[in-house]
Amino acid sequence: MNKLGEPRRLLFVTGMSGAGKKTALKALEDMGWETVDNLPLSLLDRLLAASPPEGSVDGERPLALGIDSRTRDFDSAGVVRRVQSLRGRGRDAAILFLDCTGAELARRYSETRSRHPLAQDRQVVDGIAHERELLSPLRDAADELIDTTDHSTNDLQAQLRRLFSGSTASGTTLTIMSFAFSRGVPRDADLMFDMRFLRNPHWVPELKPRTGLDPEVAAYIRGDPIYDEARARIEALILLLLPRYEAEGKSYVTIAIGCTGGKHRSVHFAESLAIRLREAGFSPTVRHRDLTQQKSDVQESTVPGVGS
Repeated sequence: MNKLGEPRRLLFVTGMSGAGKKTALKALEDMGWETVDNLPLSLLDRLLAASPPEGSVDGERPLALGIDSRTRDFDSAGVVRRVQSLRGRGRDAAILFLDCTGAELARRYSETRSRHPLAQDRQVVDGIAHERELLSPLRDAADELIDTTDHSTNDLQAQLRRLFSGSTASGTTLTIMSFAFSRGVPRDADLMFDMRFLRNPHWVPELKPRTGLDPEVAAYIRGDPIYDEARARIEALILLLLPRYEAEGKSYVTIAIGCTGGKHRSVHFAESLAIRLREAGFSPTVRHRDLTQQKSDVQESTVPGVGS
C-alpha cells in the first residue's frame, strides 16, 4: 500500500538520446502526469517522500521520471533493480524505452547541429553505439518499447496518449496507415498489405498530380479487374483477425497499406478499408504517412501500371 502522498503509478522514461524523451515527458505532463527529468536515482526516495504538488490529491497523480545516460550516477542495471524492488513492495512501476535507428539519430543530430552527450569529441555514431550498449539492460527490461524512427512529434504524442492517458475505454485502438514503400515500411505495423498489384494512376497524366482522396483517382483504381475480389478477401481477413487481437488483450493494432509512392493506391484503399471497418463496428483512425511528402528518390516503375 502506498504511503500518504506517494504517487500510485511510477513510469521510468528512458531511451536513446534524440529518440524523443523530452517530447514523451511533455506529452505525459499534458495528460496530467507529474514529470521530473534527470533525477539521480539516489534521490528517488526523497522525491517519493516529499509532499504532493499543490492542488493534487494524495496518491492520485502518476509520476514519470526521465532518466538516461546523461543522468548523474546513471546505471542501467541499477534502474532495473530499483524498478523490480518497487514492484516487490507492491508499487505500480514500469519502464518506457524510446528507441530509434542509429542512422536516424545521426541525421537528427546533424540537422540540429548538436553534439551527442557521449561523443563530445568524437563522431556522433560512436556516441550512439556506446549509448546503445549502456542502455541494453533497460531496453531488454522495458514494459513498453516505442521505436520513433518513423514518428513525427505528433505521432509519438498520439501513441503515448493511447498507452498512458488513463482512459477506461476497453477494446483495441485501431489505426490504418497508408505509406510509400519507397520511403520504407512502417516499423510498428501489425498487418501489412501491398497495393502495387493494382493499376497505377501515376501513369495517367490527368490523375498523376491528384491523390487517392480524389473521386476520379478512386474510380480508376476500382476499375482494375481484380480490385473487388482482392478488397473482399483482404477485408474478410482483417475482420477475422481483429476480434482475436482484442481477445488477446492487444491494446492497439496498426494496419499498413502500401504502394510505391504512398499517394494514390494505398491512400484510396486505406480510406475504403476504414469505411468497411466502421460499418463492422470498429472505430479506426486513418493516417496517410507519406501523402504530403516530397517525391522520393526511388522512382515509380518504368512499366506503366506496375509498381516497383
